Amino acid sequence: MMAPNELTEFLAELNGSEESYPFGPETRVHKVAGKIFAIDSPDAPSLSITLKALPENVPRLIASVDGIGPGYHMSKRHWVTVSLDGGVPDDHVRELIAESHAIVVHALPRRLRLGLEG
Repeated sequence: MMAPNELTEFLAELNGSEESYPFGPETRVHKVAGKIFAIDSPDAPSLSITLKALPENVPRLIASVDGIGPGYHMSKRHWVTVSLDGGVPDDHVRELIAESHAIVVHALPRRLRLGLEG
């Protein structure tokens, strides 16, 4: 089970990652170049994170991985919500977070994308 401080550290280490609270103090939003790639509530009793995913991967992730469901309050085609209460291995969570970041970076204009990929 990924601890909240581990999650915070991993998200902060991603190139260009910025943390904000546009929906209130209980919902933390992670952006790169102003675009959201992750949403979580670090103080909630049940820790989870909502991440961007490739539309072709969303149905497979939801169907095959316990602890991954449709994106909470987000487009069910492009977002998944991952439970961090132990159902999904930490390595897989990190991989999904990195992929979410990469999807957003890849969609940025080239001038913004330079230096953020990696």
